[in-house]
Amino acid sequence: MRLDDWFLTSEERGNPATAIDSRHGDGTAWTEGNRIEVLVDGAAYFRRLCEALSSLEAGDSVYFTDWEGDADELLDGPGTEIGRVLADAARRGVQVRGLLWRSHPRQAHFAEQSNASLARMVDEAGGEIVLDERVRRGGSHHQKLVVLRRATGSDHDLAFEGGIDLCHGRHDDSRHLGDPQAVELDSRYGTRPAWHDVQLEVRGPAVGDLAYTFRERWEDPTPLDHRNPWRIAARRVIHEPRKPQPLPPERDVPAPLGSHAVQVLRTYPAKRPSYPFAPEGERSVARAYLKAFRRARRLVYLEDQYLWSEHAAHALADALRRNRDLHVVAVVPRYPDRGGRATSAASRVGREYVTDILRRAGGDRVAVYDLENDGGNPTYVHAKVCVIDDVVLLVGSDNLNRRSWTHDSEISCSVIDAQPDERAPTDPGGLGDGARRLARETRLQLWREHLERADGNDADLLDARDGFAALAVAASDLDQWHANGKRGPRPPGGLRRHNPEHVSKWARWPALALYRVALDPDGRPRNLRRTGSV
Repeated sequence: MRLDDWFLTSEERGNPATAIDSRHGDGTAWTEGNRIEVLVDGAAYFRRLCEALSSLEAGDSVYFTDWEGDADELLDGPGTEIGRVLADAARRGVQVRGLLWRSHPRQAHFAEQSNASLARMVDEAGGEIVLDERVRRGGSHHQKLVVLRRATGSDHDLAFEGGIDLCHGRHDDSRHLGDPQAVELDSRYGTRPAWHDVQLEVRGPAVGDLAYTFRERWEDPTPLDHRNPWRIAARRVIHEPRKPQPLPPERDVPAPLGSHAVQVLRTYPAKRPSYPFAPEGERSVARAYLKAFRRARRLVYLEDQYLWSEHAAHALADALRRNRDLHVVAVVPRYPDRGGRATSAASRVGREYVTDILRRAGGDRVAVYDLENDGGNPTYVHAKVCVIDDVVLLVGSDNLNRRSWTHDSEISCSVIDAQPDERAPTDPGGLGDGARRLARETRLQLWREHLERADGNDADLLDARDGFAALAVAASDLDQWHANGKRGPRPPGGLRRHNPEHVSKWARWPALALYRVALDPDGRPRNLRRTGSV
């Protein structure tokens, strides 16, 4: 297979200012020979992260970016609070460097105080976490990335990338009982909201690209609080620097050790002052999705927190019309995370618009589900996952919305396994790409979890059409059980047909305006806005 049928070329990335591709030295915009492990749900990720951070020694480095961090969030039991683990590493002589979004106050349902507390705790131990406000107006730094580099040799380096923040609410497992350190969501999620999410563990040359992404942001010379006089004053009072200290020199790129090709994708907005590594922004996440959607023939499987992107909807609709065997399955949250009547209506109207586009194009070949646990409580879907034709897997911090594709900082990995999956159908898309082991097994693992099946119980899920039907039957059975007053044994599985609350006619126009301006803003440069391109 040709990897550039799925991956972007350097030119298609559309950001000549970055050296993330040219540093490879061979003209490719991706790396091969990586080893990827998919960590489903926060408990699996936090356990591995805790093991990795606790193993670091003097002279090693850990670099991370995050949207939100709670110093007391437990990674793996008592004594493993993320703040404590990072601070202990710094005291051992590990170089701990972090870029946390500055955020907004807790009173507005954001995490400014929590992020500042985590930064202060680690800084006092000898690390350096800075609160980064270098965003487009109304935007955020949304990347969730941890990179660990060893002084003894780069071949033991690893990174974690995906949708999981280092904060309350994320520590859940396949039972979806919720994180004991709960986060407040819409009251219908209960006092301990169930949470579904996905993170990648990355080893191999791609760690170098992920570390370079961190370095680009860290070395941006723009002051961290470049346009807020109140925060400039606050930094002076608490002696917080306006610019981070220099990083150590780059380390060697890890040697190949696996079968996975990985392309690191990012979103940065066009803003002033501009990012030196992306003066007109970067939209490689969006471009990679759109390129992959054009190649879809049998199945596009999505897990997404929002599913609002008109660009994605129209690209999928075109694919559905071209390919009568193509099916689209999406798993989304049942309710918005939080917000008043206006923001809730704006969230619902955005997804309703996209879903209508897909269903007009694909009819009953499009299915949208949400999740609940065994107790009937809805599970909040925070994952950002896409599997296409069991060939390519995309996992990142980005949602399928305009904000993630153009406006906030995001990071994602597109992965193709060199190892084929020999189970039939061996070439689902019929384009000669074959089924690939990692993409297929990730889809099956997620479907087994949502259907509450044991490992290996997935023979009827291999084929796209059969799997699509199996999901529909499971959701229908559970819906019917609820409709019958929950009489008799509860059917297995957590999938329900997604039936969002309708936005009334009188509320639709103001909701749509709020959705476009505030919830899903546009970070493209003006010339791309005019042409409608990304």
